Amino acid sequence: MVEIELDGQKVEVPEGSMVMHAAEKAGTFIPHFCYHKKLSIAANCRMCLVDVEKAPKPMPACATPVTQGMVVRTRSDKAVKAQQAVMEFLLINHPLDCPICDQGGECQLQDLAVGYGGSSSRYTEEKRVVMPKEVSPLVSMAEMTRCIHCTRCVRFGQEIAGQMELGMINRGEHSEITTFLNETIDSELSGNMIDLCPVGALTSKPFRYSARTWELSRRKSVSPHDSTGANLIVQVKGNKVMRVLPYENEEVNECWLADRDRFSYEALNSDERLTAPMIKQGGQWKVVDWQTALEYVANGLKQIQSEHGAQAIGALGSAHSTAEELYLLAQLVRGLGSDNVDHRLRHADFTTGEGARWLGMPIAGLSTLQGALVVGSFLRKDHPLFAARLRQAARHGARIHALHAVEDDWLMPIASRITVAPSGWLQALADIAAAVAAEKGVTAPVAGQATEAAVAVARSLLSGERKAVLLGNAAAQHPQASALLAVAGWIAEQTGASVGYLGEAANSVGAQLVGALPQQGGLNAAQMLSQSLKAYLLLNVEPELDAADPNAALAALQGAEMVVALSAFRTRAVEYADVLLPIAPFSETSGTFVNAEGRAQSFYGVVKPLGEARPAWKVLRVLGSMLGLQGFDFETSEEVKARALGDLAQLPARLSNRCDVAVQPAAAPGGIERIAEVPIYSTDPIVRRARSLQLTRDARPPVAGLPAALWERLGLKDGEPVRLVQGKAVALLPARLEPGLPANCVRVPAGHPATSGLGAMFGAIEVTKA
Repeated sequence: MVEIELDGQKVEVPEGSMVMHAAEKAGTFIPHFCYHKKLSIAANCRMCLVDVEKAPKPMPACATPVTQGMVVRTRSDKAVKAQQAVMEFLLINHPLDCPICDQGGECQLQDLAVGYGGSSSRYTEEKRVVMPKEVSPLVSMAEMTRCIHCTRCVRFGQEIAGQMELGMINRGEHSEITTFLNETIDSELSGNMIDLCPVGALTSKPFRYSARTWELSRRKSVSPHDSTGANLIVQVKGNKVMRVLPYENEEVNECWLADRDRFSYEALNSDERLTAPMIKQGGQWKVVDWQTALEYVANGLKQIQSEHGAQAIGALGSAHSTAEELYLLAQLVRGLGSDNVDHRLRHADFTTGEGARWLGMPIAGLSTLQGALVVGSFLRKDHPLFAARLRQAARHGARIHALHAVEDDWLMPIASRITVAPSGWLQALADIAAAVAAEKGVTAPVAGQATEAAVAVARSLLSGERKAVLLGNAAAQHPQASALLAVAGWIAEQTGASVGYLGEAANSVGAQLVGALPQQGGLNAAQMLSQSLKAYLLLNVEPELDAADPNAALAALQGAEMVVALSAFRTRAVEYADVLLPIAPFSETSGTFVNAEGRAQSFYGVVKPLGEARPAWKVLRVLGSMLGLQGFDFETSEEVKARALGDLAQLPARLSNRCDVAVQPAAAPGGIERIAEVPIYSTDPIVRRARSLQLTRDARPPVAGLPAALWERLGLKDGEPVRLVQGKAVALLPARLEPGLPANCVRVPAGHPATSGLGAMFGAIEVTKA
């Protein structure tokens, strides 16, 4: 440790720290623009000049290393005059846009100009002008004249997002921040540049000119999308969500948000919101009151229960729903005498273990890993903030290994890749297990060959201290998911690593904890959607987009006597449902999400429900009471949470990735296999309806990715259509060459209307030139 004197106060900081770090520890504010605790030091703006004893001139606090006995004054005449001179320099070219600037009221330049700026300018020459640029549907660069060249946005792209999409061109007063060769900003984390910009140069395009910051109320919430459970500040005006910003939580999302978390709020105010209960009568939809709708549902369920038995009733809930909603959905079905309830719509293997599957480690631990094997994950698009943490680990020397069927760019150094068809993943893991067994002199749990690639992964996992084997969404949805987990668990145990699932949705862990899956031999999601039941309760799901086999799911629903859809939006359910019940999205209800690390995070509604929409837990509670079921006498969502999750201190004991299944590598299927990711902006009903997100590159219509051999055999040109057939299901998609794909694979995204007519996500598929 090094001791310095800062404004007369003794401060101890680690060797190698800067004066700015000492000031932060002492609680002393030094004005700055370019310095940010999560980014590298640039020392561009010079606003943090301080008076260091024996130094001939003021020094930048952010870039001056501490030395033993150093004496620093941050408020001496010398320091203050230097800071005032820098402020005058910064304001020379800054336009007087404050009255119309979106950053007005929360602008660092405004705040510091009050303390360090003059009351008038000595500058009479013309100010410089930077031409506006069109770079993204999310980030506006229309007012780059305001830019003060702090380069925070440039460093964020390089260091956190992993792709340097912005940079500085020209010199002197002609310098400007821009994209390379007029490219666009396409990062899934791009919105963070808006937060980082200390002036109004980068602003939010969806929020632009819609409200002033002092008109907005700020309310805390939790993201309903991926398993990070990112903490949000939701800003509200007149009972309408206007903007979403990150709430800093170092253990969860740090100070970042994925664009999916930040901009999906547009869907909450969209025209597609369902605002009144509706019943289909004589093929026509009719708006009714809640009493009529719920009586219709209760009577229909009683009739089917008496005529066909309770086993003819099934419930499917989305893991993007709260723990309270999923608990009551399961209790409702069990109260009727059925155990047909599930949330795993995209799964193909339904083996359950001793406890709830989870990440196997704290989220913050991802940033400090020294080695990781990531199996079956479209990492950047499935888990943008987990990817950012692993990127930090890789920047500090962690060796990241990937086992997958595609070679997507994760924008981080990858130590090795094993690329095989999905049917070969288990064998590839078995090979790594064999390599670990050979290195340690033990017996592997399944036959495998210690190939060169497998040995490289094994040796990497056997060295170092902090290691993890991480299974992605595709590994969880795989037909051999439990066998993959069993072998991954053995590898982790032998190498001293943790093993865990990255987690599919905001509440995948919570859904398991509250019993939203069959427990007494009931039907799982695949069974419910392959054999038509008489009645279905759908909570927050669009089976035609969310099911592993959407074609079979639609056929099952169309053959049912009664389908009740509890949804916040008017979905395709109008084609097959009999009742539509408008429920409140996360912004209009209270509830709890349990994220990938098993952290239960509760939140309240930030606005009143739209129209006649009601929180789903209230709808299910009333429905349970109407059906005369026991245990539905709740007054608040906190009471439901207490019943559903029990003692929160006991949650960690209920998490387990232990999996003892007999592992037999399956024979590779003949023909071509489908690889299906769910695009980042097609994952759930809210993001699918967020207008600006649907204008991004990631939301472009899907294409079929073909390996080189198949491409040549079919004689295709880029963008030519191919005909894809799975059973009786057919789709036409433009083709794209993907040289990294295994020879017997075709990449066809799921969760999108263009591919919703196809079959299983991991099924065999036929490809012909259209």
